[in-house]
Amino acid sequence: MKPSQETDEEFRRLCDFLYRRTGMIFTDSKRYFVQRRIAERMGATGSASFASYFARLRSDIAGEIEQFINAFTVNETYFYREDHQFRCLTADLLAARLKHKTPGEPIRIWSAPCATGEEPYSIAIWLLENWPQVDAYDVEIVGSDIDTAVLAAARSGRYGRRALMRLSEAVVKKYFAPIGPDAWQIIDELRQSVAFTPVNLSEPGQTRGHGVFDVIFCRNMLIYFDDASRRVAAENLFENLAPGGYICLGHTESMSRISPLFDVCRFADAIVYQKPAGGAHG
Repeated sequence: MKPSQETDEEFRRLCDFLYRRTGMIFTDSKRYFVQRRIAERMGATGSASFASYFARLRSDIAGEIEQFINAFTVNETYFYREDHQFRCLTADLLAARLKHKTPGEPIRIWSAPCATGEEPYSIAIWLLENWPQVDAYDVEIVGSDIDTAVLAAARSGRYGRRALMRLSEAVVKKYFAPIGPDAWQIIDELRQSVAFTPVNLSEPGQTRGHGVFDVIFCRNMLIYFDDASRRVAAENLFENLAPGGYICLGHTESMSRISPLFDVCRFADAIVYQKPAGGAHG
């Protein structure tokens, strides 16, 4: 599809509209990426000009804001991505969190953003395969994303060969059912063990409703934010962590450059960030 041809001012207004609603920032260096997605939405809505499409977007006709945001999210992922953090989860983080648990209190793990579900399902599979105590505790895994289309895909649990490329044949056979040529679906029991919810991590009204978690995986999202949006998202995530809880970022990200609220924790397999046990930075 041919890129849209908006003016510099129109491009700036649209990027500002996207930024105010998601925290994602797009500059001139990403203009072609933005224009392609505007053209897609203009075609889908039958808008003859950028001006008519932007009016439709601002009025949120037929839920266009949601469709617009969905078009701009990046959802490249696969099972067992950055699995050194999963090793850290079972070797270090869960043992530390269990010291603060009362009998019957659940262990809560949040994958946000979760994209098409590979990460939260990976966490579930990893625990079943590598954490002998998994049956002794009530483990709640929640996957959340701003993109409603990928949440629907996550709930369906259907994946192609590339998404499964890092899983052993034995793991695929155990947790996936073939549904066609080069296509598999997570088994029902595992799909039902993960809850999927919409969330905008820049909006405290949306994040706080999810409650507090022992471990949060927020990987490779903050790189799309500017400094101000990163701080807002970090503060929101801080509120969603139980005192002493941990957050795992992507390998190119550092919470130390974003917010002073968290303590740095270095383990054998990963560097993670912790909410101080007192609930505030000391």
